[in-house]
Amino acid sequence: EVHLVESGGGLVQPGGSLTLSCAASGFTFSSYAMSWLRQAPGKGLEWVSRMNSGGSGTTYADFAKGRFTISRDNAQNTLFLQMNSLKLEDTAVYYCAKHDSNTYWSTSPSTRGQGTQVTVSS
Repeated sequence: EVHLVESGGGLVQPGGSLTLSCAASGFTFSSYAMSWLRQAPGKGLEWVSRMNSGGSGTTYADFAKGRFTISRDNAQNTLFLQMNSLKLEDTAVYYCAKHDSNTYWSTSPSTRGQGTQVTVSS
């Protein structure tokens, strides 16, 4: 059974930084592309960043470019999202999600974790 557990969220001031982690189990993590998604209060789910299984290919939503960095440690079955220069509008529940292929462009995310809350507030 696929199991994804996000951590690292919290309360941060505008301009601050956070690093989210996603511990994966129940599947061969190194074989699958992964994504970060988020859902802000009262809004729909939106993608933040995606990465291929080997880490060679990545993509970011426009709002994340230059501020967020996705990475993965396949030896530790862990996905990361480094978030810098956080803004009020980054407040959301952040989810990691597994694709059903090794490239993010081949399939949409099929399974996601329970999420971690990120609140940006002064």
